Amino acid sequence: MTRAITAPHVYRAINAITADFARAGIAKAHTNLIEQYQYRSIDDVLNRLAPLLARHRLCVLPRVLRRQAEDRAGDHDAVLVSVRLKVAFDLVSARDGSSHVVQSWGEALDAGDKGTAKAMSAAYKSAMLELFCVPVAGEDADASSHRVKAAARAVEPVQGWPAWSDDILDMIKVCESLDALDRVRTRQGQLLAALKRERPELYARIGAGFADRGQQLAAPRPKPKPAAKQAMEPVDG
Repeated sequence: MTRAITAPHVYRAINAITADFARAGIAKAHTNLIEQYQYRSIDDVLNRLAPLLARHRLCVLPRVLRRQAEDRAGDHDAVLVSVRLKVAFDLVSARDGSSHVVQSWGEALDAGDKGTAKAMSAAYKSAMLELFCVPVAGEDADASSHRVKAAARAVEPVQGWPAWSDDILDMIKVCESLDALDRVRTRQGQLLAALKRERPELYARIGAGFADRGQQLAAPRPKPKPAAKQAMEPVDG
Protein backbone atom coordinates (compact mmCIF):
# COMPACT_ATOMS: atom_id res chain seq x y z
CA MET A 1 0.00 0.00 0.00
CA THR A 2 1.46 3.35 -1.06
CA ARG A 3 1.71 5.91 1.69
CA ALA A 4 0.49 9.40 0.76
CA ILE A 5 3.21 12.03 0.78
CA THR A 6 2.20 15.22 2.55
CA ALA A 7 4.02 18.53 2.34
CA PRO A 8 5.48 20.06 5.51
CA HIS A 9 2.96 22.28 7.25
CA VAL A 10 5.05 25.42 6.70
CA TYR A 11 4.43 25.17 2.95
CA ARG A 12 0.80 24.25 3.42
CA ALA A 13 0.35 27.36 5.56
CA ILE A 14 2.10 29.57 2.99
CA ASN A 15 -0.13 28.14 0.27
CA ALA A 16 -3.29 28.67 2.32
CA ILE A 17 -2.43 32.30 3.13
CA THR A 18 -1.57 32.95 -0.52
CA ALA A 19 -4.98 31.57 -1.48
CA ASP A 20 -6.67 33.92 1.00
CA PHE A 21 -4.88 36.92 -0.48
CA ALA A 22 -5.67 35.78 -4.03
CA ARG A 23 -9.36 36.17 -3.24
CA ALA A 24 -8.95 39.66 -1.78
CA GLY A 25 -5.67 41.53 -1.98
CA ILE A 26 -4.63 44.76 -0.29
CA ALA A 27 -5.50 48.04 -1.97
CA LYS A 28 -2.99 50.84 -2.45
CA ALA A 29 -5.11 53.17 -0.37
CA HIS A 30 -2.48 55.80 0.45
CA THR A 31 -0.73 58.43 -1.67
CA ASN A 32 2.70 59.94 -1.16
CA LEU A 33 2.19 63.62 -1.98
CA ILE A 34 5.88 64.39 -2.33
CA GLU A 35 6.72 61.76 -4.97
CA GLN A 36 3.14 61.17 -6.20
CA TYR A 37 2.77 57.40 -5.96
CA GLN A 38 0.27 55.09 -4.29
CA TYR A 39 1.29 52.48 -1.76
CA ARG A 40 0.17 49.99 0.87
CA SER A 41 1.26 50.94 4.38
CA ILE A 42 2.86 48.59 6.91
CA ASP A 43 -0.32 48.82 9.00
CA ASP A 44 -2.39 47.67 6.02
CA VAL A 45 -0.19 44.58 5.69
CA LEU A 46 -0.13 43.80 9.42
CA ASN A 47 -3.88 44.20 9.85
CA ARG A 48 -4.63 41.75 7.04
CA LEU A 49 -1.80 39.30 7.70
CA ALA A 50 -2.02 38.90 11.49
CA PRO A 51 -5.32 36.95 11.60
CA LEU A 52 -4.19 34.73 8.70
CA LEU A 53 -0.92 33.84 10.46
CA ALA A 54 -2.85 32.95 13.60
CA ARG A 55 -5.43 30.90 11.72
CA HIS A 56 -2.82 28.85 9.85
CA ARG A 57 -0.45 28.70 12.83
CA LEU A 58 2.49 30.21 11.00
CA CYS A 59 5.18 32.18 12.87
CA VAL A 60 7.29 34.88 11.20
CA LEU A 61 10.57 35.45 13.06
CA PRO A 62 12.87 38.23 11.78
CA ARG A 63 16.67 38.22 12.03
CA VAL A 64 18.87 41.12 10.95
CA LEU A 65 21.78 39.77 8.92
CA ARG A 66 23.44 43.01 7.93
CA ARG A 67 23.11 46.70 8.78
CA GLN A 68 24.61 49.63 6.93
CA ALA A 69 24.27 53.25 8.04
CA GLU A 70 25.66 56.52 6.74
CA ASP A 71 24.99 60.23 7.18
CA ARG A 72 23.50 62.23 4.33
CA ALA A 73 22.83 65.94 3.97
CA GLY A 74 19.17 66.97 3.89
CA ASP A 75 17.31 70.23 3.44
CA HIS A 76 18.42 73.19 5.55
CA ASP A 77 21.73 71.41 6.28
CA ALA A 78 19.92 68.79 8.36
CA VAL A 79 21.80 65.54 8.88
CA LEU A 80 19.82 62.47 7.79
CA VAL A 81 20.77 58.90 8.63
CA SER A 82 20.42 56.39 5.80
CA VAL A 83 19.93 52.84 7.08
CA ARG A 84 19.94 49.65 4.98
CA LEU A 85 19.09 46.28 6.49
CA LYS A 86 19.34 42.77 5.12
CA VAL A 87 16.79 40.74 7.06
CA ALA A 88 16.03 37.01 7.17
CA PHE A 89 12.52 35.90 8.08
CA ASP A 90 12.17 32.40 9.53
CA LEU A 91 8.74 30.99 8.69
CA VAL A 92 7.96 28.27 11.22
CA SER A 93 4.84 26.13 11.40
CA ALA A 94 3.46 25.70 14.91
CA ARG A 95 1.94 22.38 13.82
CA ASP A 96 5.03 20.33 13.00
CA GLY A 97 7.98 22.71 13.45
CA SER A 98 8.85 22.73 9.75
CA SER A 99 10.47 25.95 8.58
CA HIS A 100 11.56 27.98 5.59
CA VAL A 101 13.65 31.17 5.30
CA VAL A 102 13.16 34.20 3.06
CA GLN A 103 15.33 37.30 2.90
CA SER A 104 14.74 40.91 1.90
CA TRP A 105 16.30 44.37 2.11
CA GLY A 106 14.84 47.44 3.75
CA GLU A 107 16.06 51.02 3.42
CA ALA A 108 15.02 54.25 5.16
CA LEU A 109 16.08 57.85 5.79
CA ASP A 110 15.49 59.51 9.14
CA ALA A 111 16.53 62.70 10.89
CA GLY A 112 16.39 61.07 14.34
CA ASP A 113 16.85 57.60 15.78
CA LYS A 114 14.10 55.75 13.92
CA GLY A 115 15.93 54.83 10.71
CA THR A 116 16.47 51.22 11.75
CA ALA A 117 12.82 50.72 12.73
CA LYS A 118 11.64 52.20 9.44
CA ALA A 119 14.04 50.02 7.43
CA MET A 120 12.83 46.97 9.37
CA SER A 121 9.22 47.79 8.49
CA ALA A 122 10.16 48.22 4.83
CA ALA A 123 11.94 44.86 4.75
CA TYR A 124 9.01 43.09 6.42
CA LYS A 125 6.43 44.61 4.09
CA SER A 126 8.47 43.78 1.00
CA ALA A 127 9.05 40.18 2.10
CA MET A 128 5.43 39.48 3.01
CA LEU A 129 3.97 41.04 -0.13
CA GLU A 130 6.26 38.96 -2.33
CA LEU A 131 6.08 35.76 -0.28
CA PHE A 132 2.29 35.60 -0.36
CA CYS A 133 1.98 37.18 -3.84
CA VAL A 134 -0.39 39.80 -2.44
CA PRO A 135 -2.28 41.47 -5.31
CA VAL A 136 -3.73 44.95 -5.31
CA ALA A 137 -7.38 44.76 -4.30
CA GLY A 138 -9.90 44.87 -7.11
CA GLU A 139 -11.11 48.24 -8.32
CA ASP A 140 -14.06 49.60 -6.43
CA ALA A 141 -17.26 49.94 -8.42
CA ASP A 142 -17.51 53.56 -7.22
CA ALA A 143 -13.92 54.45 -8.10
CA SER A 144 -15.02 57.30 -10.34
CA SER A 145 -17.59 58.74 -7.95
CA HIS A 146 -17.19 61.75 -5.71
CA ARG A 147 -17.47 59.59 -2.58
CA VAL A 148 -14.26 57.72 -3.40
CA LYS A 149 -12.43 60.96 -4.08
CA ALA A 150 -13.52 62.31 -0.71
CA ALA A 151 -12.23 59.17 1.01
CA ALA A 152 -8.86 59.66 -0.72
CA ARG A 153 -8.26 62.77 1.42
CA ALA A 154 -6.89 60.54 4.19
CA VAL A 155 -3.32 60.71 2.89
CA GLU A 156 -0.67 59.13 5.07
CA PRO A 157 3.13 59.18 4.66
CA VAL A 158 4.94 55.91 4.00
CA GLN A 159 6.33 55.71 7.53
CA GLY A 160 2.98 56.50 9.19
CA TRP A 161 1.76 59.67 10.91
CA PRO A 162 3.63 59.28 14.26
CA ALA A 163 7.04 58.74 12.65
CA TRP A 164 6.42 61.49 10.08
CA SER A 165 5.48 63.91 12.87
CA ASP A 166 8.71 63.11 14.71
CA ASP A 167 10.66 63.79 11.50
CA ILE A 168 9.00 67.20 11.11
CA LEU A 169 9.74 68.09 14.74
CA ASP A 170 13.40 67.14 14.19
CA MET A 171 13.45 69.32 11.07
CA ILE A 172 11.93 72.25 12.98
CA LYS A 173 14.62 72.01 15.67
CA VAL A 174 17.45 72.49 13.14
CA CYS A 175 15.92 75.55 11.42
CA GLU A 176 18.31 78.48 11.84
CA SER A 177 15.99 81.29 10.70
CA LEU A 178 12.33 82.24 10.54
CA ASP A 179 12.51 81.95 6.75
CA ALA A 180 13.70 78.35 7.05
CA LEU A 181 10.83 77.66 9.45
CA ASP A 182 8.34 79.11 6.94
CA ARG A 183 9.79 76.96 4.16
CA VAL A 184 9.19 73.82 6.20
CA ARG A 185 5.61 74.90 6.88
CA THR A 186 5.00 75.67 3.18
CA ARG A 187 6.60 72.53 1.75
CA GLN A 188 4.75 70.28 4.17
CA GLY A 189 1.47 72.19 3.90
CA GLN A 190 -0.58 69.45 2.23
CA LEU A 191 0.53 66.76 4.64
CA LEU A 192 0.01 69.08 7.61
CA ALA A 193 -3.56 69.69 6.44
CA ALA A 194 -4.14 65.94 6.18
CA LEU A 195 -2.56 65.41 9.61
CA LYS A 196 -4.92 67.99 11.11
CA ARG A 197 -7.90 65.94 9.89
CA GLU A 198 -6.54 62.48 10.71
CA ARG A 199 -4.44 62.98 13.86
CA PRO A 200 -5.25 66.32 15.52
CA GLU A 201 -3.17 65.47 18.60
CA LEU A 202 -0.03 65.07 16.45
CA TYR A 203 -0.89 68.25 14.56
CA ALA A 204 -1.05 70.10 17.89
CA ARG A 205 2.44 68.82 18.81
CA ILE A 206 3.87 70.10 15.54
CA GLY A 207 2.09 73.43 15.99
CA ALA A 208 3.68 73.79 19.41
CA GLY A 209 7.05 72.91 17.89
CA PHE A 210 6.70 75.64 15.27
CA ALA A 211 5.67 78.15 17.94
CA ASP A 212 8.53 77.30 20.32
CA ARG A 213 11.19 77.41 17.61
CA GLY A 214 9.73 80.64 16.23
CA GLN A 215 10.00 82.29 19.65
CA GLN A 216 13.59 81.12 20.00
CA LEU A 217 14.56 82.51 16.59
CA ALA A 218 12.68 85.78 17.11
CA ALA A 219 14.21 86.48 20.52
CA PRO A 220 16.89 89.19 20.33
CA ARG A 221 20.35 87.83 20.83
CA PRO A 222 22.48 89.59 23.45
CA LYS A 223 25.05 91.86 21.88
CA PRO A 224 28.65 91.26 22.90
CA LYS A 225 29.96 93.86 25.31
CA PRO A 226 32.67 96.11 23.87
CA ALA A 227 36.10 95.56 25.28
CA ALA A 228 37.01 98.03 28.05
CA LYS A 229 39.54 100.61 26.95
CA GLN A 230 42.69 100.71 29.01
CA ALA A 231 43.69 104.12 30.36
CA MET A 232 46.87 105.50 28.86
CA GLU A 233 49.48 106.32 31.48
CA PRO A 234 51.61 109.43 30.91
CA VAL A 235 55.15 108.71 29.91
CA ASP A 236 57.87 110.65 31.71
CA GLY A 237 60.08 112.40 29.21
